[in-house]
Amino acid sequence: MSAVEETPVSAAEAQALFGALSEFPALILAVSGGPDSTALLWLAARWCKSLKTPPKLVAVTVDHGLRPESKAEALAVKRLARKLGVEHRTLRWAGRKPKSGVQEAARQARYRLLASAAQKAGAGCVVTAHTMDDQAETVLFRMARGSGLSGLSGMSHAAPLPVAEGRGLLLVRPLLGVAKARLTATLKAAKVSYADDPSNRDPRFTRPRLRELMPALAREGLTAERLARLARRVERMDLALAVVIDAAGEQVAPGGWRKGGPVTFDACAYFVLPEEIALRLLLRAVEAAGDEGPVELGKLETLHAAIRASGTRCRFRRTLAGAMITIDGPKMTVERAPARRSRAPKRP
Repeated sequence: MSAVEETPVSAAEAQALFGALSEFPALILAVSGGPDSTALLWLAARWCKSLKTPPKLVAVTVDHGLRPESKAEALAVKRLARKLGVEHRTLRWAGRKPKSGVQEAARQARYRLLASAAQKAGAGCVVTAHTMDDQAETVLFRMARGSGLSGLSGMSHAAPLPVAEGRGLLLVRPLLGVAKARLTATLKAAKVSYADDPSNRDPRFTRPRLRELMPALAREGLTAERLARLARRVERMDLALAVVIDAAGEQVAPGGWRKGGPVTFDACAYFVLPEEIALRLLLRAVEAAGDEGPVELGKLETLHAAIRASGTRCRFRRTLAGAMITIDGPKMTVERAPARRSRAPKRP
């Protein structure tokens, strides 16, 4: 590890990292008590003290109730927040916990509770402590699951809070370009303690296994910094593609993209589009017309291949994610699929 990676985050850097958040009247800081979120709390509090009219900070600790240590960790965050002059709240994930997919369920519960806290505090965004290392793990995680180009752009610095309860709220990650080691060094220099969550090393979960691979990958040159740089470059490409797709959409489907459909394509114009552009236009249309949730990339690619193979010579009809795709001569229509018929109960 280089000396630069172990350098604490300076006050000037913190001002640059948090500067865009100064316009919000209040900020919810997601603070679990681990090193990254503890550093977020400490840096944000120091940054606010440098402002004439700072936003109100509210540190929120979500106690998932999955480990016996979690209650003590929340109390430790509360004590640190009080010392820093920051309001603190502990929110608990109540109810039964799932036996499988617990990490994803915990993530969704955390965002729901954070959204509730933001609404009560009049905050426009939730701030998390995702780091460059988290970004690198996200890229590897999505790559391992066969993600498309958009998925490899990783996490965004700012995006809508990913739960229905968070409509209108932003999720902001100001530390996404900062190495985890620098946050740990920041706490060490400030003599601030933090908790250690053993689940972050539990090999039953995918991310800890990927985390274990990182040192070996770094020795081969695939460092967290380079993976994060890949994510930034893919995001840049994705934004450029979006402009091209907008233009192509106007060309092949000038009728618009009303939610719920239908979307009507000029089939001949659609068939001559580059494959990536055609795939993304088809995705937009299916998402606009369908009502069965996210579209799997593999299924979308299979559908697109079938569409290309059919041409305009014969009638084509398929469904995907609650949308029905029909080709009839020069027109391709994507509309809401008819409701599935429920099977009649068998007579005794």
